[in-house]
Amino acid sequence: MLKIYAMALGAYQTNCYIIHDENSKTCCVIDPGYEPDLVLDKLDALGLTLEAILLTHGHFDHVGGVKELASETGCAVYLHPEDLSMPPMMTAGPLYYTKTYTEGTQLHLAGLDIAVLHTPGHTPGSVCLLVENTMFSGDTLFQGSSGRTDLPGGDWATITRSLRRLAAMEGNFWVYPGHGGSTTLRDEKKYNPYMR
Repeated sequence: MLKIYAMALGAYQTNCYIIHDENSKTCCVIDPGYEPDLVLDKLDALGLTLEAILLTHGHFDHVGGVKELASETGCAVYLHPEDLSMPPMMTAGPLYYTKTYTEGTQLHLAGLDIAVLHTPGHTPGSVCLLVENTMFSGDTLFQGSSGRTDLPGGDWATITRSLRRLAAMEGNFWVYPGHGGSTTLRDEKKYNPYMR
């Protein structure tokens, strides 16, 4: 069973998630944008070892803590390779990663099965991560809104296609976005104007 610990970090209040199976002592961290010391302290408090960092995209407010966490723990860092095309001003310098994932990649980490959906538009390499009945949507889908497309690498027509893809998914998911509160895919299909 999936366990989730959320932390809103930095000036942009970027959501960082620690996830693991309840029976696993290893974990993954999704989007450690800032304050890596706080993330390390939380891992220590939980008694968890960091196995991998999973990035929903490469913007600076989602990747700022990656290098320090990776240096301290020796963990793997996953990124979609299309975000390597973004200008350094959007990524706070060269993006640090050790592995790439793309559409359809299936990972088994921290006792969890994790599926990767490529949902470009906010950035070329934006992804959503599916774990059990939960979606980590990065800056593609927010509660009542969607990611901005006016930054370098963003594209409105592309994110619209990604949102339509999410809207067409069967069933329901808990949705944990890159900023703001959590929601459900069912509610977003019903109330979010960007999902129509």
